Amino acid sequence: MIVRHDWKKRLAAALVGGVLLGGTVTGLAAPVELSLEESIALALKNNPAIKISEADRDKAAWTLEEARAGRGPTLDFNHTFTRLEEESVTWPYRDKFSNSLTLSLPLYTGGKVEGSINAAKIGLDIKDWEMARTRQQLKLDATTAYFSLMQAKNLVQVNQESVNSLAEHLKNVQAQYEVGTVAKSDVLRSEVELADAEQKLIAAQNTYDVAMASLNNVIGLPLDSTITLKENLKRDKFAFSMADSISYALQHRPEVIEADATIAQAKETVKISNADRLPTLALQGTNNWQDHDFPGSKDSNWTISLNASLNVFDSGLTDAKVKGAKADVAVAAETARQTKDNVALDVRQNYLNMVEADKRIETSSVAVAKAEEDFKIAQVRYAAGVGTNLDVMDAQVALTTAKTNYINALHDYNTSQAKLEKAMGIEVK
Repeated sequence: MIVRHDWKKRLAAALVGGVLLGGTVTGLAAPVELSLEESIALALKNNPAIKISEADRDKAAWTLEEARAGRGPTLDFNHTFTRLEEESVTWPYRDKFSNSLTLSLPLYTGGKVEGSINAAKIGLDIKDWEMARTRQQLKLDATTAYFSLMQAKNLVQVNQESVNSLAEHLKNVQAQYEVGTVAKSDVLRSEVELADAEQKLIAAQNTYDVAMASLNNVIGLPLDSTITLKENLKRDKFAFSMADSISYALQHRPEVIEADATIAQAKETVKISNADRLPTLALQGTNNWQDHDFPGSKDSNWTISLNASLNVFDSGLTDAKVKGAKADVAVAAETARQTKDNVALDVRQNYLNMVEADKRIETSSVAVAKAEEDFKIAQVRYAAGVGTNLDVMDAQVALTTAKTNYINALHDYNTSQAKLEKAMGIEVK
């Protein structure tokens, strides 16, 4: 017997049942209305990147505690059970239970412990700046995703207007063709242009859907959530000059501060490596118990010792460590210089991109006004029989292009400004 599973009917029944029973059905949630600031706040709260950064910072904090523990006392307990082949003069039993309790306190380590603590402190500071960098990157990601959704929404509207205009024009052409005032070719051309506009509208709608999913991904919402934007693309003037922007970035960009901190950390590593050339001093107290019966708590004795140690010869091991650490300092210094150059270049590029987009806004806004006027004239001329269908088609294409250019310029201006703020290292509140 063949059993047929009508999965579509089952799925529909499950969805309806879920709604009737008050259950939550994925994809049917109410739209979420968000401003740009609210989107950024959600990204800072939900995105896994911030959780990873916080965990890294916690690890650095425990590394510092580990380094600090190196200057404190340690207490070790040891229990040993030994079975001898036969009794001896020194130990007239076959079983021997031994216990020892040792307290050690480092008095001087040649600066190794202090260097480790300082290096760990710097490491913790670096992780704090890495967290700041992660927050700035999340702000940029949320901002660009929000602006991209704005852009896609406006382009859908532009393409929808183009489809509506061409559909209305096609009706006019068909009416004139029916009364014999235009040729069949005008109808065919109008139909082709309308189909092409519909194709572009489909592509624009898909871009909008992808942009919606991308924003959801950044801010930590389900990918199929529907977001309603509270804002639209606008043109806010930037307050800093290029020189001021570069100067600000070299003082506040987390990467620059991290690079300088890495130099300091490398110098501490030199001190740690060099400590192996210096003597160490430690105080140690030990108490021992031993017995032939478990747990071996009799026959107690204690010792207190002051241990001094000096590495006289290690076949060049310490010297190699020191030279390697000094090489790391040189690498860190050059990396810091390279980082500052890259930061200055990053600021300059984004500033110039913002200025270029600003100029495009000016020219494209004028082009939109002229294209709208040209399209109206072409329609009137065609309706009066003194213009051609091609004039109307060209005017519509020019209008759609002008509006698209204006929207893209606004988008590029806003995203370039957001990238510039990130390049400057502006703090995320």
